[in-house]
Order: sequence, then structure tokens, then C-alpha cells
Amino acid sequence: MLQAALQHAVHKKGVAVIGLPGDITNLPAVAAETTTSLFRNKPVVTPSEDELLQLATLLNSHKKVTIFCGLGAAEAHSEIIRLAEMLKAPVAYSYKAKMAIQYANPNEVGLTGLLGIPSAYHSMHECEVLVLLGTDFPYTPFMPVKNKIVQVDIKPENLGRRAKLDLGLCGDVKWTLRALIPLIATKDDATFLDRQLEFYKQVKERLQVYVRDPGKPNAIHPEFVASVINDVADKDAIFTVDTGMCCVWAARYIDGTGKRKMLGSFNHGSMANAMPQAIGAALACPDKQVIAFCGDGGLSMMIGDLMTIVQYRLPVKIVVFNNRSLGMVRLEMEVAGIPDLETDLLNPDFAKVAEAMGMSSVTIREPSDVRSELEKAFQQEGPVLVSIWTDPDALAMPPKLEWSQVKGYALYMGRMMLSGRVDEVLNMISSNYKHLGEVI
Repeated sequence: MLQAALQHAVHKKGVAVIGLPGDITNLPAVAAETTTSLFRNKPVVTPSEDELLQLATLLNSHKKVTIFCGLGAAEAHSEIIRLAEMLKAPVAYSYKAKMAIQYANPNEVGLTGLLGIPSAYHSMHECEVLVLLGTDFPYTPFMPVKNKIVQVDIKPENLGRRAKLDLGLCGDVKWTLRALIPLIATKDDATFLDRQLEFYKQVKERLQVYVRDPGKPNAIHPEFVASVINDVADKDAIFTVDTGMCCVWAARYIDGTGKRKMLGSFNHGSMANAMPQAIGAALACPDKQVIAFCGDGGLSMMIGDLMTIVQYRLPVKIVVFNNRSLGMVRLEMEVAGIPDLETDLLNPDFAKVAEAMGMSSVTIREPSDVRSELEKAFQQEGPVLVSIWTDPDALAMPPKLEWSQVKGYALYMGRMMLSGRVDEVLNMISSNYKHLGEVI
């Protein structure tokens, strides 16, 4: 049973659970040779020749092709770059795949989904053929419905689960692309690609608005903080991100290098995951820099684990985006037209709590101190907690705004003013007026 569970977990890339009744655990253990080995096989799985010819014919006969990559395409970076070059295709990706696909990719247009940016969404909807590689992307409202869609996945049960397919192929992405590329005719017309890359350039420029304006004392723009972390972190750092706003800032401002890793509760959206994941990453990779993007709500839930980090001398760098609120919950209420309720947090002094547990710490309230203090914290040996007072009114705009969201937000603003919370409305407007261009 143990051998079967190990092989299942490794080959199916999932969780295996063994349940043992109490009376079994009291019996003497009997050695079995079959439980002493773990076989890490890498079979070459590709579609049939006929299926590959169908795919090649489809791609060769259309001018506007977009590639969308999930985590299952992580080991096919060079093949994806080559195929995109031949097809003159923009390359979008999921959050999980960002660190593996973004770097050294001249055709990349960013990530899509709730935390994504408009350029990836635009490329996926404007193309004639969308090629899904190794992705089980769950946000079906962000998937196009009018163009042709092809999916390649090692797990056949994933085919057609998220979108209506014209062609669904079972195969390992890397080996499938290696077999496909010789069948592809290189395209000369790059009009579609150039248009998507130009739009991506404009989107990235808009993302820098809140980087160039770092905010004010006690209301530092979290976008600015994330961009500074991106600059000063090691090129092979491991990032862990809490569910909520921290996920947004990391998604948009931490760049892949081919060596960086990003961990989060991407499947389940569980709160307070960043610090526990950072502990695991530091134990598994003691030679790598580990940086945790922690929300104040998430850290408060798991604050006792600061003692674990100190006890095991783990050199984790904990960055707390201290916006004194449950930011994502608050935003969800706002777009639903509901005045936020019970989303404000009365936080302890996180730096003092960490110091009391034996961890070095610092609190940053001034935008001008962000870079220097983060550099010092990251260079310091051992664990460090950095509490940064970020703007509680910072908004995370999705790549595609629905009319219901705009209407809901307008209702929220009106109800806030009618209930006498005018100051909060003015603060929200002053913090986010630069986003008006995105709405328009």
C-alpha cells in the first residue's frame, strides 16, 4: 500500500493518503522489499501522427494564433518559444506557470484570470485559434467562446473541462511540441502578434503608475512595495504568497527569471498559507532565499509559527502587507454593492511580536524607506519580519470589468456616502483615481 501510494503521488502529481486503523499500528512491522524503492519514470507521451497532422493543419491554416500555458507546460519553455516564433503567436499563461514561461520570452503578453492583466485576456479573445498547453485553468468566464480552441494535456480527463474544444489531444507538452514543430510552416505575417505586444506594452506602462507614485506615509502603495521586492530579491528566490491582495501584487510585479519559484494556495484559495509554505520551502531548499508575501489577516491567523521559524533558525524573510483590513474580502463586498462590514483589523505591532519571539524585525511607514530597509532585511542572516504600512484603499482591477461590477461599485459608493462615510469614499477616490483610465 505504501509503495502504491508513493508511486501514485509522484506519477499523478497529487496527494496520496494512507489510512491505518489503530490496531494495525500496534502490530509488528514486517519489512517488504517492494516499499524500499521509488521509481521516478518519465514516459514520452505524444498524440498519434494523425492527431498531430490535424493540429498542424489547423495552426498552419489560420493567421491569428494565441498560446496559453499552464503549469503542465513548465518544462517545455524552449519548445514554446520556438513554436510561438514560427506561428507569430503571443504567449499568455496562468499564475502557476508564470515563473516558468515568462522569462526570456519575446512573445509573452502576461497572465489572465481574476488576478491577471488585460493584454493576455485580449490576445486570447482576439485570436482565431487558441492553443491550451498543460493547463486546467479554472476561470471559465475568462475563456473565449467564439474562436477555435485546441488543448494538449497529459491528463485526458482535463480535456474539454474548461472550454469547448475543436481538438483535444493527450500528450506531454514538451514531447508533443517537439513532434509538432517539424510539421509547422513558419508564418511571415506578424501583424496580429505586433498588435498584441504593443497593447501589452501599454498595459505594463499603466501598471507602473503606482510604482512611480509610491504613496504617502502609512499608506504606501503595495504595487510599489512588490516592485521593489522584485528588484532586490535574488534571481533564484522562492516566493510564497498569501491568498488575497498579496496574490495580486506578486502576480503583477514579481518577474520570472527561469530560476525563481512561486508558491501559493492556487487551487483552494486558503488563507494564511504564505508563512507555512515559506517554512516548508526553507527546510526543503536551505540554500535559496525564501520571501513570504503575508497579508496582515493571514499572518495573524498563523502568528504562532513565528516561533517555529526562530526555533529552527530558518532564514525566511516575511514581508507583511499591513493594510489593516481583509483587503480582498472588502473588495468583493464593494463590487457587490455592499458597504464593507467587519473587514477592518485592529492589528498588533507585528514587528514587536516578532522581536519578542526572537526574530529581527522592522516597521516601514515611509515610502522613502522601503528600498533601503528591504535591502538590509534581505541581506541579513536569519529570519526577518518587515511590516509595511500599505494603503488600505488600494484596488486590484481585474483584466475585464463586467457591467455588474461597475454598477455594484457605484452602489457601494452611494451607500457609503448616504451612511455618512464620506471621508472613506474620498480616500478611496484619491488612492485609485489613476485606475479610471482602465475603466474607461
